[in-house]
Amino acid sequence: MSSNVSEKRKSKISDLAQLTKTRLTILVVFSASMAFIIGSSDGLDWTKLCLLIVGGFLVTGSANAFNQIMEKDLDKMMDRTQARPLPDNRMRVTEAAIVAVVFGLGGLFILTYYMNLYSGILGLIALLSYTVMYTPLKRTTPFAVFVGAFPGAIPTLLGYVAATGTFDTAAWILFSIQFIWQFPHFWAIAWVLDDDYKKAGFDLLPSKGGRDKSSAFQAFVYAFSLIPVGITPWVFGLAGPISAIISTVAAIVFSWQAWKLYQSCSVEAARRLMFGSFVYLPLVQLVLVFDKVN
Repeated sequence: MSSNVSEKRKSKISDLAQLTKTRLTILVVFSASMAFIIGSSDGLDWTKLCLLIVGGFLVTGSANAFNQIMEKDLDKMMDRTQARPLPDNRMRVTEAAIVAVVFGLGGLFILTYYMNLYSGILGLIALLSYTVMYTPLKRTTPFAVFVGAFPGAIPTLLGYVAATGTFDTAAWILFSIQFIWQFPHFWAIAWVLDDDYKKAGFDLLPSKGGRDKSSAFQAFVYAFSLIPVGITPWVFGLAGPISAIISTVAAIVFSWQAWKLYQSCSVEAARRLMFGSFVYLPLVQLVLVFDKVN
């Protein structure tokens, strides 16, 4: 009897983790945390950092839950998503909606009350733009990727503003790096999953031709743009020369992976670019933390 209860509890926790996309949420919260640390020039407030992590996790989890509620029927069509709790009928929409609302309100309260008003507003903008704008646009136009890049980059802006209370040059530099990074990152994922995405009517690659030279070239252009953008923290005195060197090398490697995709237009090259994107961003953010100029 107790064994069955334990198994059900584990299953419920697993479903909740899938509904809120815990692994993706952790990556988002990591970016916000790195930006908070970079902005904490007068000493790191560990209590505020922990509250930021909790608040950011809740808001991001809420956005992901709302996204899955809205795309429940579409998720049934794709191999990658049909085993999620909503399309697989392991969770009711009402239950998911309660989770989404409670997480969203709780996270926004933490960001507003314990950080500052700007942080709460940024959290709200990210939540609304992801659910109300990006999610519906995914079936309409590849422009959805551009729209989605804004809530995707807000965590760095939010983390820095939570620490400083200001939208200074450093805040926008951190935002710009993550904003530009998202295009080759997401297009690499869309390239790998293009066949599955099409089952639900998603055409998320930038070219009408899908997996063609035009899509690959656009991914390369954005990846290459990270070379000059990656040195701006050093140029503006946010970090030292070590970060500029490592960021430049990382961006060159990332650009080379994007160029190889342009040359071959293969799924394997897109997969390498995708994994490269998972390395590039946390590497650059960690280097900025350790090489920041006080």
